[in-house]
Amino acid sequence: MIELEKVDKAYARPGAAPVEALRDVSLGIGRGELIAIVGASGSGKSTLLNVLGLLDVPTRGAYRLDGADVSALDPEAQARLRNERIGFVFQAFRLLPRASALENVELPLLYSDRPRTNGLARAALEGVGLADRVHHRPAELSGGQQQRVAIARALVNGPDLLLADEPTGNLDLRSALEILAIFQRLQADGRTIVVVTHDAAVAAHCGRIARLEVGRIVSDAPVSAPRDAAAALRDLPLDIAAQPAQASQAGREAP
Repeated sequence: MIELEKVDKAYARPGAAPVEALRDVSLGIGRGELIAIVGASGSGKSTLLNVLGLLDVPTRGAYRLDGADVSALDPEAQARLRNERIGFVFQAFRLLPRASALENVELPLLYSDRPRTNGLARAALEGVGLADRVHHRPAELSGGQQQRVAIARALVNGPDLLLADEPTGNLDLRSALEILAIFQRLQADGRTIVVVTHDAAVAAHCGRIARLEVGRIVSDAPVSAPRDAAAALRDLPLDIAAQPAQASQAGREAP
C-alpha cells in the first residue's frame, strides 16, 4: 500500500545549514498492517508521519500510495486525498473545547464530497464505545474518552490509512490499553495503521517495529507475538488501573 523510496527531508534555516530530518528512508507498508515507528525525540518520527500524511513533501525521493506517486500531486489534490483516505490521531487530542463530541467528529464531513453524511459521526462514536457521550464537551470527558473522540473523528470519512502520533502519551495505563485495543480491532477489520511512539510497550502491541535514529531507519522487523491489549485490559489489576502509563511498563522508552 505504502512505498517510500530513498526519501530525504530537509528544513531550510536562514543563515545556517539545513536540518536533515529524514535521510535515505526506504519503507514499505502492506495493507492491513499495524506498524510502530519508534525512536528517541528528534529521531525524525513525526517528520516521517507528516510525509506519510501528505503534510510534508520529501526533499528527495518518492512516496507512492497504492502505486501512485502522491508526493508529486499539487496541494489541492493532496488535501483531497488526506480527507478521503487518511485519518490522523495526535497525542494532544485537538478537540474544539466548546463543541460536543458529536460536533467534533462531524468536522471532517464538512469538507467531504460524500453525498450523504447523516449518522456517520454518531456511528463513529458508537464504534469507539462512546454512544452515551455524544453530547458531552471535551471538558466533561476523561483523557481516554477524548482520545476516543479523536479516533472517531479520524475514522468518520472511512479512511484506509490511520496515522497516530504518540496516541497514548497523555493517558493512564487503562486508557492507553483501551486505545491500543481499538487499533488492534481496526487492524483486524483491514485498516492500515502507523503508530509513532517512543514507548517500547506500545510498540510491542504492533505487528512490526521500524526504528529511526537521526533520520535513518536502522532496523525493521516483525513482532513474533504482539501483545493483546484487550486481554491485558481484562487482566489489569484494579490497584494499577488508573496509574499513569509513564509509571508502568507501557511507559518505558524504547531502547
